[in-house]
Amino acid sequence: MPDARAVAARLRETGYLCDDDLATVVFLALRMQRPLLLEGEPGTGKTALAEALAASLDLPLVRLQCYEGIDATQALYDWDFPRQVLHLRALEAAGADIDVEGAEKSLYDERFLLARPVLAALQQAPVVLLVDEVDRADDEFEAFLLEVLSTYQVSIPELGTVRAATPPIVVLTSNRTRELHDALKRRCLYHWIDHPGLEREVEVVRTRAPEVSETLARQVVTVVQQLRTGSVAGPLQKLPGVAETLDWARALHHLGATEIDLGSAARTVGALVKYREDADRVRQALDRMLTP
Repeated sequence: MPDARAVAARLRETGYLCDDDLATVVFLALRMQRPLLLEGEPGTGKTALAEALAASLDLPLVRLQCYEGIDATQALYDWDFPRQVLHLRALEAAGADIDVEGAEKSLYDERFLLARPVLAALQQAPVVLLVDEVDRADDEFEAFLLEVLSTYQVSIPELGTVRAATPPIVVLTSNRTRELHDALKRRCLYHWIDHPGLEREVEVVRTRAPEVSETLARQVVTVVQQLRTGSVAGPLQKLPGVAETLDWARALHHLGATEIDLGSAARTVGALVKYREDADRVRQALDRMLTP
């Protein structure tokens, strides 16, 4: 990709619309072969960017979903214990004298290795490696990631060192439930993704859900934008993201709406917010906004 404009154009072809700043940092991450750390509120398109980037480059996407308690084993590899047991039984059934040392070594052959996402990305590169919601993991896992991202290699005691022939394109996402350590941030190029403005979000809906009428798309986005500011419903437990905007617009379309109306909007609010208290606030706000 020769420049940031080309990056934006290729992403647009996949249905992902980005601004100049985001296109520039993606371009630089590709050129400089640096991991890209994306932070922002849930639903702002961080994970979708990694998916669109893989599609635009025609590369496989390898995803590591982080969670509390994840460790290097879940990210790297494991051994296929049931197959190892079957292998031992097959050796015993052969009836020949078994070389204990040779049998032990054969148990740790690469055919019994179960590659988890990080190892798979190193083996299969070039790929896009998505480390999703890294803020859910703990300090030790961050240190492990930092080591891997510094060398793009891992050591497997039974087999040796696995190096990526081509460094994977790495995208890390964080919802900022906690602060990441400076050491990991320094290794990455950083970008904060905010909720899009009105015109860009309308364009996203029109691009990703072309079946939705232009009038309905604009009305839906206008309501969502007001909900995010808290000006019409007060603070919500979880602000609706772009994904929820799309879901709500599609839900209204499936009910036959070409323009937003109070009845359809109130019945489909579950596509937009996911907490009972939020749903009550949004219905009250819709009543005030849409009642003549």
